[in-house]
Parts: sequence; structure tokens; C-alpha cells
Amino acid sequence: MEIKEVTQRTEIIEPLLEVWQKSVRSTHHFLSEEEIVTISQYVPSAFENVPHFIVSYEEQKPVAFMGIDGERIEMLFIDPICQGRGIGKKLIQIAIQDYGANEVCVNEQNPQAKGFYEHLGFHVYKRSEYDEQGNPYPLLYMKLDINGNDLLNQY
Repeated sequence: MEIKEVTQRTEIIEPLLEVWQKSVRSTHHFLSEEEIVTISQYVPSAFENVPHFIVSYEEQKPVAFMGIDGERIEMLFIDPICQGRGIGKKLIQIAIQDYGANEVCVNEQNPQAKGFYEHLGFHVYKRSEYDEQGNPYPLLYMKLDINGNDLLNQY
């Protein structure tokens, strides 16, 4: 596995979009297929607009990615066939240790994501009824506990 920050993203948009679609279909059960297709039209611009974009590769193929803006992890998506292998944890460690990230926002209807971040030391500090596009998908805003770095190193 190779993990690196990617500055030139246009060359790998298609495989990244494929990872995003697979990941969303496996974890965002509250979205219809039509909604996933609609949202996927905006995903490439999100890839381009996040300041730090970290990609995990296996056999030179993207299998996971994370975007960071300031102290916030803006996105983390992992190909379902690679979930449970520590890639997400490793990406979060990089976000915290190398970029100073300590916040994340997850869909409330995605308990898998909430549980993952709680396991790594994040806790919910705020909730909104709507997502950032105004859709009725509640968001949970999570922050890393003060001792979160210690927690990450224990696993």
C-alpha cells in the first residue's frame, strides 16, 4: 500500500469517482440511486477544491482517499473491498499527525462512519438537521478528544 498527497488530481478523477460511488453505495443507504448519480456530478469539483488530498493506492490503483481543509477532514472514502484493513485508520493518523486535523462531519444516517470516528477518539459536539447543501440529511459534527492522538497510537 502506498499513501501520498496528490496535487494533480485531474488525471485520476475517474478511478477516484469510482471509489466514491462504491463507498457511498455501501455506507449511505439513506440515499437513492438517483441521488447518488446526481451528487456524483459535483464530486470531481470537491476533489479539486480541497487543499490537501491524500490517496491510498494498491497495485498503483486508488482504493481510498481523504480531503483535508484546515483542521477539518472534509472527506474520507474507502473502496468497500478494502474496508476493515486499517486504511481508514492510517489516513486519519496522517490527517491528525501531519496536517493537524481534529474535526470531521458525518451523516447521522451513516452509523458506520460515526462509530469509526468514535473508536478513534472523536465525539459529537454539534448536530444539524440538514446537510451543507440544505438536504434533509442530519449531520453530526465531531471533534477529536484531547487525548485522541494517544488513542490512535493504541490501536
